[in-house]
Amino acid sequence: MSALHYGWVILVLATLVAFGALGLARFGYSIVLPAMQVDLGMDNTQAGVLAAIHVVGYLIASLLGGVLASRFGPRRVIALGLGLAGFSMILTGLADGTTAVGFWRGLAGVGSGMANIPVYGVVSAWFSARRRGLATGIAVSGSSIALIALGPLVPSLLDDFGRTGWRICWYLFGCFTLALAVAGAFLLRNSPADKGLKPIAAENNETAVEEYTNKDLDWSQGYRSTTAWHLGVVYIAFGFSYIIYVTFFFKMLVAEGGYTTIGAGRLFMLMGWCSLLCGLIWGGLSDVVGRRYALLSVYLVQAAAYALVSLWPSNEVFIISSVMFGITAWSIPGIMAAACGDLFGYRLAPAALGFITVFFGVGQAISPGIAGAMADAAGSFSSAFLLAAIVAVGGAIAALSLPDDRSRTEAMVDSG
Repeated sequence: MSALHYGWVILVLATLVAFGALGLARFGYSIVLPAMQVDLGMDNTQAGVLAAIHVVGYLIASLLGGVLASRFGPRRVIALGLGLAGFSMILTGLADGTTAVGFWRGLAGVGSGMANIPVYGVVSAWFSARRRGLATGIAVSGSSIALIALGPLVPSLLDDFGRTGWRICWYLFGCFTLALAVAGAFLLRNSPADKGLKPIAAENNETAVEEYTNKDLDWSQGYRSTTAWHLGVVYIAFGFSYIIYVTFFFKMLVAEGGYTTIGAGRLFMLMGWCSLLCGLIWGGLSDVVGRRYALLSVYLVQAAAYALVSLWPSNEVFIISSVMFGITAWSIPGIMAAACGDLFGYRLAPAALGFITVFFGVGQAISPGIAGAMADAAGSFSSAFLLAAIVAVGGAIAALSLPDDRSRTEAMVDSG
């Protein structure tokens, strides 16, 4: 019986990184938001601005994390990022006002980006192109696991601890993320070569090709590539649209849908269960039909999920929308990570992914404040969710013009 390939250990660690860096640091905010608004006296515009500040931090780290990982190795950068995110979440719980919360949320975003961007480059290194979409799809499911866990946990803590319950939540989020930082520092390995192995599902000559193709490249080639810019344009639509839904859907359920925090938490948990296999399914599909058609399909399903909530809000529609978003939720980041691995190789993949994540981050940075202001002006989140649907359709259209060819040569040639 053959020993377990260490690549599977890497994949478990990458999934846990997504759990902490995204599931806790970013999506945890959505579930504790109503309690934070009551305790700190925040309106929806302020809540949106705080969400945007976190994303701005993530945006800054998208470039820094990818470049540093390409130069110094992902393991160190990932562990440092998780440590920064963990400490910042604990200090968010200690904050005494919105200014302090904003500062620590921004630093948590920096840490999240430093951890989450390079880890997909690590996954790309450990899995061949034939399994890369599947592997990155599994890794992004860490966010789904977080939703499943937080859906019942956070409302329970809020009920048990009252006005200070949201602070307890941040303490727990931060401590768990610090534990992940320690685990990553000891267990992560940058590439199969560190263990004397080949990537999972690699052909006999694949490792040699990978090394030959990358040996004379520098990280700026990813930035000069028109293909990377095209991917970035597609990615910005996801950042803009999904963050509106994830940030304010829980609040809409409580404020407009007649849900209790317990009921809204259960719906979030349903979303998490539905999203558990979304990365695996859509990532695997992208390995078969190509990244372009997988992205097109995901964007159209998500646009429908947002539009339903906006145009026909009801208990049944809330459930349908949760399921539709859940089955596609984190698939786009996984597909994008696989595309960067395909086009730029594992050494440049973190830098290329960091570059296109800048577009993703810009979308996330500008939309929560806009959506919050729209909700405050209209007295409802309907217009904000309709805006998200329109932008998602734009992402589908942009994805249609992506090249079919997933060969790395094209991306490298168009970088000059």
